[in-house]
Amino acid sequence: MENVLKYYEFSEFFKDNSSAFSGNEIAYTELNATHFLIFEKNNATYNLYVSKYQQRKDIGLKPPEILELLVENYDKSIPEHRIAIKQYLN
Repeated sequence: MENVLKYYEFSEFFKDNSSAFSGNEIAYTELNATHFLIFEKNNATYNLYVSKYQQRKDIGLKPPEILELLVENYDKSIPEHRIAIKQYLN
């Protein structure tokens, strides 16, 4: 999982204080100024979301304006999971 996070330039994981991710740790990468991909770390599983915030500094502090689950229990060995990221970042 570390390779995926580094390759797509996700931030370090930090605690979500917005309640949007149940207080779990999250990491994000920027698609543009208001849209982001977010990995939620829930114990040993990772969920991938696409989200919209007014600005980057709101991530983890305020609930997103839009939040859509793309992949539940992300597994980089599953092609469909890898494609979910690539469709947004390539």
